[in-house]
Amino acid sequence: MKKSLVIVLTVIMLIVACGIAGADQEPRKMETAADADEFIAALLGDHPEEMEGIWAFSPQMKAALAMYGGIGGLAKQLAPLGKPERIEPAYEGTIQGYKAFYIPCVFSAMSSDLILAVQDGEIAGLSPGAYSGGKKEEIAESDAFDSIELALPVPSLGELPGILTVPKGDGPFPAVVLIHGSGASDKDEAIGSLKPFRDIAEGLAEKGIAVYRFDKRSYVFGLQLAADKHMTLMNESVEDAVNAVQLLAKQEKIDPDRIFVLGHSLGGNAVPAISRELEKAPVKACGLIMMAASPRPLDVLMREQYAYLYSLVPEVTEEQQAEKEMTFAELDKLKDPDSLSEDDSVLGVYSAYWKWLMDYDILQAAKEITVPVLLLQGEEDYQVTMEDFSIWKDAVGEKENWHLISYPGLTHPFTAGQKSDGSAVYSREAKMDSTVINDIADFISSSVPAP
Repeated sequence: MKKSLVIVLTVIMLIVACGIAGADQEPRKMETAADADEFIAALLGDHPEEMEGIWAFSPQMKAALAMYGGIGGLAKQLAPLGKPERIEPAYEGTIQGYKAFYIPCVFSAMSSDLILAVQDGEIAGLSPGAYSGGKKEEIAESDAFDSIELALPVPSLGELPGILTVPKGDGPFPAVVLIHGSGASDKDEAIGSLKPFRDIAEGLAEKGIAVYRFDKRSYVFGLQLAADKHMTLMNESVEDAVNAVQLLAKQEKIDPDRIFVLGHSLGGNAVPAISRELEKAPVKACGLIMMAASPRPLDVLMREQYAYLYSLVPEVTEEQQAEKEMTFAELDKLKDPDSLSEDDSVLGVYSAYWKWLMDYDILQAAKEITVPVLLLQGEEDYQVTMEDFSIWKDAVGEKENWHLISYPGLTHPFTAGQKSDGSAVYSREAKMDSTVINDIADFISSSVPAP
């Protein structure tokens, strides 16, 4: 899930908190774009702690105060983006069913929209999002495909907005369901300047393959899930993946016998679990694709990623060293998971989530898969590394239904770069390498004969 130092596997929602206003001051409501501009300017300024008690926050936000140490602590969570270089005017939109203000910001490490969710004038959340440059993107139009809005129902919660990108023509077409990495990702899995899921959807649609992508449950219902002490990867991703396959099978122009599931990063880790659950469902996947998936425990990866990112810093400050030690101390709690109660959290994530991951034998689940599997890895990925790829090769490389490919010069989002670029790869305008999309298309075409 999400942490500081930007991007452990992908991005995650930040729930903000603020102190209770003093008796002599009525907290201000967040009502206009100008209010959002003022708030963000102060948050990114030299003394964000001076904002305590000024703005109105929702009860959930106030409850999160202990996690972040007040508004000054919140500002520190944004520090990995780098120093703010330019704050562009806010514009109004929606997120998670709430009114929202999008504030495009250019930082020294990467550009990002800061998104303020607002409920009845109270600030209900803050999340980083893809840098828009002040422009809200519309659904893509193309001569090669149609983009159809298709929501995914979530029992007891509501719906997840989604888009089915379907090739022009009569069909029926093979189709792919996309499953996000860690964090509160939107349907494009947008992070920094990148939109890898949009690249996959449009690239495959141009090759005659339909793609369904949807906002992740923790993106749409982040505030509700933040209070759920029993949430696991099953609730967050696996259930929705299974339901998405069933939904896709009912759509006009989609061949229900040629539906694939593609997971990226933590979504790739979830694919073997998704495969298990699909075996119990009416419609199963005819093939699976795992991109930058790791067979190692998430906490091990996080520790490795943090250490590597800090190694890129020319001179670690005392504050950065303290932050690093605090992060590692949090991860140390997972050395004795039985000591954690359901009320305990690690890096802001309740213990149930971590315990499920620790009980999940991903290699065993992977070995049970009988349908074709394509596993892809960027050789310049610092988040999921070639060590992970080697473990996969040893475990499943000899199985006939598995096909493994690694790509020199490609990073975690499968864009060009070097491992030493660190999180800077997310601040560059780039699209997923076309060779990767071609390989996915070839795998789909060869896995099941056309009708």
